[in-house]
Amino acid sequence: MTGPPGNRAGREEPPPAELREAMARGLQEQFPGVRVWYGQATGSWWAMVPLRSGPRLVEADTFQQLRDAIMSARSRG
Repeated sequence: MTGPPGNRAGREEPPPAELREAMARGLQEQFPGVRVWYGQATGSWWAMVPLRSGPRLVEADTFQQLRDAIMSARSRG
């Protein structure tokens, strides 16, 4: 039995599309200027984080890990 494309072993099933969009909007509101999305092909959460040194692309397996990665990137700035 195989999962959907991009669903790597050990990953949680992604939330429904409408919920993913709402979650992404919530992070974008929490971190103005950051663009957030869920990559269906990769099964990962992504964010483009603007920093003084230039934008940084971050990837995470879970939504919470992405939030943590955004905070970490911004703190290193």
